[in-house]
Amino acid sequence: MAKMTGGDALTQALISEGVETVFGIPGVQLDGLTDGMYRRQDEVHLMVPRHEQSTTYMADGYHRVTGKPGVAMVVPGPGVLNAGAGMATAYACSSQVMLLAGTIPSTLVGAGLGALHEIPKQTETIQGLTKWTARPTRVEEIPDLVHEGFRQMRTGRPRPVALELGPDILHAVADLEVGTPFAVDAPVAPEDKVAEIAQLLAASSRPVIHVGGGVKGQRAFDLLARLADLLDAPVVMSENGRGAIDARDPHALSAYSLWELRETADAVVSFGSRFLTPFGQQLNIGEARLALVNVDPADLTAPRRPDIAVTADATAVLEVLVARVRRQEGWGAELRRLREDGDARVRAQVAPQMAFVDAIRASLPADGIFVNELTQIGYVSTYGYPVQAPRSYVWPGYQGTLGYAMPTALGAAVGAGDRPVVVVTGDGGIGWSLQEFATAKKYGIPLITVLFEDNRFGNVWRIQRDTYGGRFIGSDLTNPDFELLAQAFGIDFTLADDADAVQRGIAAAIAARQPAIIKVPVDVFPSPWPFIHEPKKH
Repeated sequence: MAKMTGGDALTQALISEGVETVFGIPGVQLDGLTDGMYRRQDEVHLMVPRHEQSTTYMADGYHRVTGKPGVAMVVPGPGVLNAGAGMATAYACSSQVMLLAGTIPSTLVGAGLGALHEIPKQTETIQGLTKWTARPTRVEEIPDLVHEGFRQMRTGRPRPVALELGPDILHAVADLEVGTPFAVDAPVAPEDKVAEIAQLLAASSRPVIHVGGGVKGQRAFDLLARLADLLDAPVVMSENGRGAIDARDPHALSAYSLWELRETADAVVSFGSRFLTPFGQQLNIGEARLALVNVDPADLTAPRRPDIAVTADATAVLEVLVARVRRQEGWGAELRRLREDGDARVRAQVAPQMAFVDAIRASLPADGIFVNELTQIGYVSTYGYPVQAPRSYVWPGYQGTLGYAMPTALGAAVGAGDRPVVVVTGDGGIGWSLQEFATAKKYGIPLITVLFEDNRFGNVWRIQRDTYGGRFIGSDLTNPDFELLAQAFGIDFTLADDADAVQRGIAAAIAARQPAIIKVPVDVFPSPWPFIHEPKKH
C-alpha cells in the first residue's frame, strides 16, 4: 500500500498494463491525471495533438499496427464529443482503444447546473460508442477499473472502453495498492463445432474461405495460409480482412471475387466477419452451405442464415481446424484464372488509380504500413492494393469516416517502429486534420502523406455529374497552397506529377525519416467502383 492521488494511481495502473504512450490534450478537469503523468514521464509519454478528434484516431492507429491497446485522454463535454468520431471508427473496426474522459466534479454530475464543459447524459453518450464504460466514485476504485477496462478489451470481441474521471476523484488521496493486470483466459475452440466445419470441408470439392477483421496478427496469418494450401481453396478477404493472408499467396482474392465464386462454390467458411452487405443483408453465396465463426454471437444471427454457427475466437478455431483437415484437391487452375482475370479487369477499368496504387506498393517493404482515406485512390486500394503482411493496412471500416486517415496514420507511425507509414488522402479529407502537421513536426513523426488535389469532394462531384445530371452543389473546394502550408509547418514537400514521381518521393521521404507531404494534382478519375453498379439517372 502507498499513499497516492487518483491521478498517480491511474498513471501507475496504466504503466502496469504496458502503456507507454497516451494521446491526449490536457485540461482543467484532467489536471490531477496529467500531474500524475508528470511524475512518471520517464515511463509513460503524453503525446498532445492539436485537436481532440485526433486523440482517439491516434490511439486507434497505434493499436491497429501494434496490437497493443491505444489510450486517449480528453476533457468532458466538447472534448468527449470531439473524440466521438474516433471512438465510432474504433468501434466499427473492433479496435482496442481506452478513452480517459474527464467529467465535471462528481457531486455535480447530472445536476444540470452549467458546470464548465457539462453536457447532458455524457455517460450515455460514451456508452453508445464503447463495449464497457465505468466512472469511479472513490479514488480506491481506480486501479481495479483500469485493469477491468483492459480485460474487457482483451476478452471476446475487442472494442473501445472508457473511464470517466472526475477532477475531485483524480485529486483525492488514499492508501492504494495498484495491483497487476487481470488474467485473461486464452481463447478456446469448441471441438464439436470445429469437427462439424471439418466434415463440411471434407465433403466439399469447391470450398471458399472468407475472412473479416476478426482474423488478425501473425499467428492467424500463418494458420490461414496453411489452411488454404491444404484445401487448395480461395481466401476471399473483406475490406476489413485485408492482410489476413499475403496478397501474393496464390489463394488470396479480394472481396469482389465472391460474386464469381458463389456460382459454383459448395461450401463457404467465414472467419471473423459480420458477413453482411453494406445494406444489412447476408452476402450472397448461391447454393453453398455456410459456416460462420465469430467471437461475437450477435454476428451469427439473422439476417444471416448459417448452416453451422460457431461462437469462438477465429484464430483458436483456425488452429484446431488446421490440425484436423487433410490435404484435398480444390480449385486448381481455375483459382489461378480467377486471380489473373480479376487483376486484369481491375487494371482495365481503373488504370489511372492503379498506377498510383502500384507506385505506393513498390515504394514500401512488405510490412510497410498503408493508411487508406476515403478518396479516389483510397477506394481503389480497398481491392487493388496488395497487402502483404498483418497489421499493415488501415481503413475506417463500415463507419466510412472521412478525414480520419491523417491523425490515424500519425498514431500508426508512433507505434510502427522502423516500418514506414504512408497515408493516402485527398484535399477534401485532409481538411479535417491540417493542424496535425504541427504534431508530426513537434514529435518528429516520419509520416508520409500522399495528398491528391482535385479541388473537390471527388466522389460526391462524380455522383452529381453522372447520376444527377450535373447539378453540382457543395462539392467544390477552395484549397490553401499546400507547398506554402508545408513550409509554414516545417514539413518536407514534393510536387509529383505522375505515379513515378510519387514513387521517387516516397523513397526519398523514407530515407529522410522526416514527416513529408507529396502533393499530386489530378483531374477526374474513372469510377472507383466499376464492379458494383452503374449509376441510375435522377
